[in-house]
Amino acid sequence: MPLDLATLTLVSKPVTMDEGIRVLERDGYRCRYCGLDGTASFENALVMSVDFVVPRAHKGRKDPENLVACCRPCNMIKGRRVYDSFEAAKSYVLARREDLRKAWELKRVRPLSQSA
Repeated sequence: MPLDLATLTLVSKPVTMDEGIRVLERDGYRCRYCGLDGTASFENALVMSVDFVVPRAHKGRKDPENLVACCRPCNMIKGRRVYDSFEAAKSYVLARREDLRKAWELKRVRPLSQSA
């Protein structure tokens, strides 16, 4: 097992290409957090990845029940946080995405000269 230099603990190995493809196929190439369809466009396919529900840094195991198809934005939002369940993680990610969307829309609507 590799060593996580941030926590000095042993962590599961990263997902191999074959393991990742199996997870993506199992989940229909759809982000389990936001529902992004990785087959809808090339751009969507580029952002698909596999997420450890319980992060490797927190001793999350590399078994199919701990791995989900995930777009990179949701993966970044979830980060290394640990949740009581997958549903709790999904609720957090979706709420944070909505907060980020609202902040982006406010900045986009308001001219830059007014924001200073």
